[in-house]
Amino acid sequence: MPPNPMPYFEDLKDPRRETKNKLHKLSDILMIVLCAVLSGIEDWVGMEAFAEEKEAWLREFLELPNGIPSHDTLSDVLGRIDPNAFQEAFLSWVHTALPSLSGEQICLDGKTLRGSRVGDKAVHLLSAYAAKARWVLTQQAVGEKTNEITAIPDLLSMLDMTGALVSIDAMGCQKRIAQTIIDAQADYLLALKDNHKDLCGDVRLWLDTEAMAGHLPMHETVDKDHGRIEIRRCHLSAQIDWLEQKSEWKGLAAVGRVESTRIIGDKTSVETRYYLCSFIDLERFAESVRQHWAIENQQHWVLDVQFREDDNRARKDHSPENLALIRRAALNLLNNNGPSKDSLRRRKLRACLSDRYRAELIFGKKRT
Repeated sequence: MPPNPMPYFEDLKDPRRETKNKLHKLSDILMIVLCAVLSGIEDWVGMEAFAEEKEAWLREFLELPNGIPSHDTLSDVLGRIDPNAFQEAFLSWVHTALPSLSGEQICLDGKTLRGSRVGDKAVHLLSAYAAKARWVLTQQAVGEKTNEITAIPDLLSMLDMTGALVSIDAMGCQKRIAQTIIDAQADYLLALKDNHKDLCGDVRLWLDTEAMAGHLPMHETVDKDHGRIEIRRCHLSAQIDWLEQKSEWKGLAAVGRVESTRIIGDKTSVETRYYLCSFIDLERFAESVRQHWAIENQQHWVLDVQFREDDNRARKDHSPENLALIRRAALNLLNNNGPSKDSLRRRKLRACLSDRYRAELIFGKKRT
């Protein structure tokens, strides 16, 4: 169960000067924004209106010495908070909830906040997501998608990965990143594509030939949903002494292949993907490949559909990444403090309508 995030906001350094115009506590502002986002409010004006309607409830745990801050104040303060300091506060909160990531799968992927675009640039965020616990672990803004390569080791250094499995798409399939993961006593699953043309070609030829000849054990799953059938056939080979580049990839123990066949009506499509692994368990490989998509399905897709993240037009200073971090805090609370039988949409609706339910999401069942 996520702990109350309020103490972690209280420790955050206030970016404002101490003047007579500083009317509102930083932690009050952040809690108002968080409560509003939990309740489905997506813009600054709506957050101010929400706080005005819920002022009596907010005063049960906030000081609000000068009433409710205006929407301009909410926007201005969120834009001025140091995103690195805010990230550290978020990480402290996450670490309290998940003191160990051993046995967890940490999925890394990037996402562009399209509504933050100024000119030809938009904020691009790299996120780490714990798939089994359904927790957003951290995020980091990077200049553009190609800069993920340099940002990934920095992001991983923030996490205690001991005993975890780190899965990354092809952008993160880099020797330095593999070494960082192994040095942290974790395992890796790296998608392999033509950004390593020779290596990918060698692995593809070997696995395709061995799989077609029936020389490799296979793990197969069949999913049927809404008229769609998806068949996944997974192969993993630890026989890689022939691979010239093996010594360049620290911890490399096996190469893997996943063939996905989708049947929708009378249309059939086949896609084959390849991977580098630091482990040799076929069932673990099949599960981990599938579980990596949790960061897309349970985080990115949810943020776009349920929180309308791509439609949000926050652009001032650091407000895009800071507001994005609050959305991820709200997602953690909704995933882990809400009733498991309720859909996320229903949880947000209940948070909007019920003060008691909203308090349970933030403070847990036993409010202190």
